Amino acid sequence: MKEPEKITSRLIEAHGLTKEEYEKIKKILGREPNFTELGMFSVMWSEHCSYKSSKPVLKLFPTEGKNILVKAGEENAGVIDIGDNLAIIMKTESHNHPSAIEPFQGAATGVGGIIRDIFTMGARPIALLNSLCFGSLEKPRNCYLFRGVVEGIASYGNCVGIPTIGGQVYFDETYEGNPLVNVMCVGIAKVEDIVKGKATGEGNLVLYVGADTGRDGLGGASFASRELTEQSDKDRPAVQIGDPFREKLLLEACLELIKTGVVVGMQDMGAAGLTSSSSEMASRGNSGIKIDISRVPKREEGMIPYEVMLSESQERMLIIVKRGGEGKAKEIFKKWDLHAEIIGEVTKDEFLEVCHGNNLVAKVPVKALTKDAPVYLREEREPEYFKRVRNFEISHLPEDNDYNEVLKKLLDSPTISSKKWVYEQYDHMVRTNTVVLPGQEGAVLRIKGTNKAIVLTNDGNGTYSYLDPYEGGKIAVAEAARNIICTGGKPLAITDCLNFGNPTKPEVFWQFKKCVQGIARASYFLNIPVTGGNVSFYNENPQGAIDPTPMIGMLGIIEDINHLSTPYFKKDKDLIILLGKCKDEMGGSEFLKIIYGLKSGKPPQMNLKEEKAVQDTCLELIQRKVINSAHDLSEGGLAIALAESCIFNSPNIRGAKISLPLSNLRSDALLFGETQSRILISCSLSNFPLIKEIAEKNKVPLLKIGEVGGKRLIILREGKELINLEIEELENIWRMGIPKRVNSP
Repeated sequence: MKEPEKITSRLIEAHGLTKEEYEKIKKILGREPNFTELGMFSVMWSEHCSYKSSKPVLKLFPTEGKNILVKAGEENAGVIDIGDNLAIIMKTESHNHPSAIEPFQGAATGVGGIIRDIFTMGARPIALLNSLCFGSLEKPRNCYLFRGVVEGIASYGNCVGIPTIGGQVYFDETYEGNPLVNVMCVGIAKVEDIVKGKATGEGNLVLYVGADTGRDGLGGASFASRELTEQSDKDRPAVQIGDPFREKLLLEACLELIKTGVVVGMQDMGAAGLTSSSSEMASRGNSGIKIDISRVPKREEGMIPYEVMLSESQERMLIIVKRGGEGKAKEIFKKWDLHAEIIGEVTKDEFLEVCHGNNLVAKVPVKALTKDAPVYLREEREPEYFKRVRNFEISHLPEDNDYNEVLKKLLDSPTISSKKWVYEQYDHMVRTNTVVLPGQEGAVLRIKGTNKAIVLTNDGNGTYSYLDPYEGGKIAVAEAARNIICTGGKPLAITDCLNFGNPTKPEVFWQFKKCVQGIARASYFLNIPVTGGNVSFYNENPQGAIDPTPMIGMLGIIEDINHLSTPYFKKDKDLIILLGKCKDEMGGSEFLKIIYGLKSGKPPQMNLKEEKAVQDTCLELIQRKVINSAHDLSEGGLAIALAESCIFNSPNIRGAKISLPLSNLRSDALLFGETQSRILISCSLSNFPLIKEIAEKNKVPLLKIGEVGGKRLIILREGKELINLEIEELENIWRMGIPKRVNSP
């Protein structure tokens, strides 16, 4: 790349800056920016880095709580106190655009980046989760993207030695050409070992550590801040290249250096690379930084300052060390065969000053790049489709389905079927902390040295939010919490990843704001604060925007690991009980999508008071050890929850005989409706009186619907047989739903 002689209007536009933003830059600097400065403002003022559209709306989230040690937005990740002088550090990030162009590297470097966000705070990463959304697997391109993303996640996580223990995989035509790859990482640290991403102490040294800087990933933040088009393949240079083995070395070197006490602050060189890490650290520390980029290790010749400052090459960190501690730092990184170069020092003038040897190449106030980035109050408008799709009435559909065939089709659908094809590629047992394997309600990790365990989950449903973003936001939080509860944990904190289209379109911004309002409402009511996360806008392809898709990552705590619950039936003759009330709610269901090809109706309505009562009841039952399983009802409704409870513990499958009561609900709504605030439990006959007493105390509807046993799933209603199928057949259909599609020629 050659530096242009003049900043032109075309160059400004190519950097994603508006005319007004460029004028603001000139006013800040008191002059025209040079090419390097233009690039620095471009990436730092991009939507991906500045949150210029979402920042005012995100203030709606509850961000404080007795367990929260670092407030959302103040640091690189959320920090949650779990007692015993231990803290959990967690965050979610998206890597959607890179994965759409280069699925393996896009997903792999998404994993690498989120791992660095965790150990940059002094925590050892102990778990990865992911939430993945793709178009139909009937199309070869989607199969290619799906396989590539899963392979990328597996390759990076397995090589670094961090277990991938859970997540979600969802399929819908809305994600054609724009898959969602949201990655979550969780770490653990002693409270006193937590490191902040601040540059403080005039004269302290700026240390560049890790890999060489190259041209890969150049402009990645800007790439993520615009829509995908048919020409987006040309943006492959904006996709970074990862090296997980180097990441492992970097992780161990950084954690070792922290123990020496010479680290003042540390940050990953992620989006916007050296520009973001240096300016954000200085901004948090109310200081300045002066660096000499001629000292930056480079793997390509002829790199100009613009490229060095904007490169998003992977496996690099910026560390502020106490003056006098540089020798120890260099010694440690040399041992791990990594670069450790002093490239500058902390100043007190609150400027980011970039030199190349004796030549000044950029000088910008740090807060101009960070806190003073433009913020917009976007126009919002209800989408035209909204009223049309919500006018659907289920009474227009026939009620004479063959429910045996319906159940088999739903179990075969990729969204509901087994995700074993995915998670068997991940090493989920490395580090020997995994207690509950992937594929259950929530993933469970023991906390060694204590009797505690943490529960982790990822959840979200784009269809619900498409039909009603406010309710969709509420449901995403409530269902994630229900997953934690059904495993025996108490929900503590949220990290979110909010995936939407172009925020400058009023309809998209309306969806975003309504969804955030729903998440905030549920978070406040259930007392689960938001610790931070990621907003991913511009998820659009030539066919339009994706469905609004909030992904909720949640952390829970099990104070006594003996209070652990799993979702599958365990004992013949156990009673099967439904907590919660069935309602006539079919909108947005997998039943409508799979059987009728419809994405219509009002989604389930979330009554948070009912939800909390059901959750409190279930958790008390688990802690008092009076139930043998707990499984929340979600996609596919009651019939799918029953089938999964029978087959989840394969090969130890168990049947069930169910007798549903007389009610005014249609049979299809009763079987496959997705009403929220319902949990399926099983228990011994002797424990039923106490369970009933606890449910009545909490004013939770309770219905005894059947018994575990046999080799078939039989569902009767008023003596009429609705479903009668062998469990072995159901298990085989459920297990093969994804493999038969992705492994076909």
